Amino acid sequence: MGQKQQLTADPISEPKKRRRVGFSNIDVGIEANQCILIYLVSSKEEVGASHSFHISPVDLNSFFDEDGKIYGYNGLKITIWVSSVSFHAFADIKFQSTSDGGKGITDLKSSLQRIFADTLVDNKDDFLQTFSTESHFVRSIISDGEILQHKTSNGHVDSNSHLGTATSDVEVVRMVIGNTAAGHLYSRLVPLALLLIDGSNPIDVDDPGWELYVLIQKKSDEHGDPQHKLLGFTAVYRFYHYPDSTRLRLSQILVLPPYQHKGYGGHLVEVLSNVAILEDVYDLTVEEPLDYFQHVRTTVDIKRLLLFAPIQDAVNSTVSYLKQGKLSKKTHVPCFNPPVSAVEDVRKTLKINRKQFLQCWEVLIYLGLDPVDKYMEDFVAIITSRVKADVLGKDSGSSGKKVVEVPSDYNPEMSFVMFRSQDSEAARVWMDENQTNQEEQLQQLVDERVKEIKLIAQKVHHV
Repeated sequence: MGQKQQLTADPISEPKKRRRVGFSNIDVGIEANQCILIYLVSSKEEVGASHSFHISPVDLNSFFDEDGKIYGYNGLKITIWVSSVSFHAFADIKFQSTSDGGKGITDLKSSLQRIFADTLVDNKDDFLQTFSTESHFVRSIISDGEILQHKTSNGHVDSNSHLGTATSDVEVVRMVIGNTAAGHLYSRLVPLALLLIDGSNPIDVDDPGWELYVLIQKKSDEHGDPQHKLLGFTAVYRFYHYPDSTRLRLSQILVLPPYQHKGYGGHLVEVLSNVAILEDVYDLTVEEPLDYFQHVRTTVDIKRLLLFAPIQDAVNSTVSYLKQGKLSKKTHVPCFNPPVSAVEDVRKTLKINRKQFLQCWEVLIYLGLDPVDKYMEDFVAIITSRVKADVLGKDSGSSGKKVVEVPSDYNPEMSFVMFRSQDSEAARVWMDENQTNQEEQLQQLVDERVKEIKLIAQKVHHV
């Protein structure tokens, strides 16, 4: 058997060198929100100009992979211009270098096409050309539409059913989405809807149940040629309601950022309300309204309800009872809901559904309390009672949304039935089981609701 030879140690040998191990830089990525800027431009001169209108999307990260980050780029900067004339878009992508740091290199073109689809133009010169080649895009698309109402700059509202004869500078045009032109227009507006409407999804442009209401401003250019500027739009679905009626549901509404906070959103709501009344639909509803839109919607409805005589006796009766005082000292405070007859009168005549009317009812009561500071404690008491009834249901003397566990062989942790009673519109709020935390949550809801009522009342007073 061979034997290993033992080497004699050299006392003067050099010390052992440490092996150096190199680690490549780990790519942590960059959030889309941090490297993308989007501008809305109305002429080729605004592209790249410092005064271009910057828009703030809801959340760009959601369009880029699961974690909302872009990988593989150093010094990445993306500038996107969206034309408010043709609604085409162009992305100027700049970066210093690319490298795969373990997460690959993000395909920017396909990621941007998730948002902009066919509206994204590859070449900048081609994009700039659209401002002249498609300068009449909006005018040609709406030419077959129906003008429902137009509003002059001095506030006068008029109706006209013939396009081209209106003398006002703002008008609302209705188009059926199933129509090829309307579907084409909406397809160009989808990117803005995705970017600016929280939680939005494109509607089915082949479904004739959809209607597009477009807010248009008409002005003449320097040559005297009429120009049609799209200020905003809303997509509405027409449902069948048994036995012989229809319901309108507002699904999307957007006023383009440069024209927001100027009353155009409220004007669109007014026009839709008038359509619902004139066509005698069952009611007008809104699909999951965001807080700001709900504020606008309620303000519009309050102005109409203040002029609606059939409910004034009910409002005055409730206000008179409230002015008697000492409600806040009682153990149980009633919710002061409107009578059933008032709810039905409002639905039949103004097409305001029950849930929305209950929101308006509290504002009407608040407006009737004069001086309001004298009765504020009791008013807050009835708001508190209503919030408790909505959130806690039967535990607070009323019934609302309930979750009941039921036996199941499928998945015990997911087996439940959720139901809502006919007597209460329960709030979509998950309450902490801890009593102290529950009271704090309820108080926060009450405070927010009272603040909202005050803001709406102030806005109505200033109209």
